[in-house]
Amino acid sequence: MHPCSAHETLVSIVDDDVSVCRALRRLVEFAGFTAETFASGREVLDSGLSRGSGCLVIDVHLGDMTGFELYRSLVANGTRPPVIFITAHEDSEAEEYAWRAGAVAYLRKPVPTSAFLTAIERALRDARTLNLRSIPPP
Repeated sequence: MHPCSAHETLVSIVDDDVSVCRALRRLVEFAGFTAETFASGREVLDSGLSRGSGCLVIDVHLGDMTGFELYRSLVANGTRPPVIFITAHEDSEAEEYAWRAGAVAYLRKPVPTSAFLTAIERALRDARTLNLRSIPPP
């Protein structure tokens, strides 16, 4: 068991591909963390995403908005957990934007298990002390 409280080990996964959500959730839970999944940016915003989420995993290309738009909306509403962006697309501009936005990691699908779990552990460890930069405009 991890030495953090339950809300500090909550990983919120946002991807419009149900099979990706399911696979990442299983992986996160197998590693001993708690996971919740969302199929769209709107679903996240409507849920009032728990401010206790220790880490967000967001697909860059959601069906209803970009992952960057979702993250900016969350930050504007006062929710600012560390974020890991994932994508199936090679896009150097999106990757650069993710790093400028303060991403803990930017990973290509299929997400490498070791890199994914390392990024989550770092995000959750840093969640209590990480002072994220301002989210730059698109």
